[in-house]
Amino acid sequence: MNALELTGRAETHVAWVAELESTVHVEVAAPLLGMRRLALAQGIDLIPVSGFRNFDRQLTIWNQKYRGERPLLDGSGLPLDALALDAVERVAAILAWSALPGASRHHWGTDVDLIDRAAIPPGYRVELRAAEFAPPGPFAALSAWLDRHAARWGFFRPFRALRSGVQAEPWHYSFAPIAESLRRRLTVDVLRQALDDAPLLGKEIVLRDLGAYHERFVARIDLP
Repeated sequence: MNALELTGRAETHVAWVAELESTVHVEVAAPLLGMRRLALAQGIDLIPVSGFRNFDRQLTIWNQKYRGERPLLDGSGLPLDALALDAVERVAAILAWSALPGASRHHWGTDVDLIDRAAIPPGYRVELRAAEFAPPGPFAALSAWLDRHAARWGFFRPFRALRSGVQAEPWHYSFAPIAESLRRRLTVDVLRQALDDAPLLGKEIVLRDLGAYHERFVARIDLP
């Protein structure tokens, strides 16, 4: 993959997969479909609610959080008032749950946010919170199933809050055979180049401390 693909500024490495209702890396479709079909046979309608996400979409999410237009949470998942935080605090709060544009693993198409569509109660709005994936949450059974089966298909959870700076995301699964090499190729210089001309809020702080942010939130993950 080239630098544009690594940072979500090109889409030549991904494709829409109708059965998954999602766009993923062309080499991730087959194992993800295999895992989905096994889950379906066992009564779990495993489906991604998010697959590939491009740079512009990640930039929109970032800027909305920075302006307080999207929920901003502390480490316990409680709401923060973005406008009451200074720039450094705001950037740190965003990074605890959301990647920098150019640094999201979703740019690669190797990473997906998974739910069990069959377990959604009528009228329920999925929020992708840790409580949804633990008893008695609607996706507790899915989480246990993935613990048993995901590795067989090459998938792992990069954010378990053991080693990474990102908070635990039990819904986020990554295809290790491809994603691990891409993580190593997404260097500070590649990321800086992607951000140089971007209208990123808090950009002065981000670029000033990009090396530290890269080490904590990009390079350091919970390994397979």
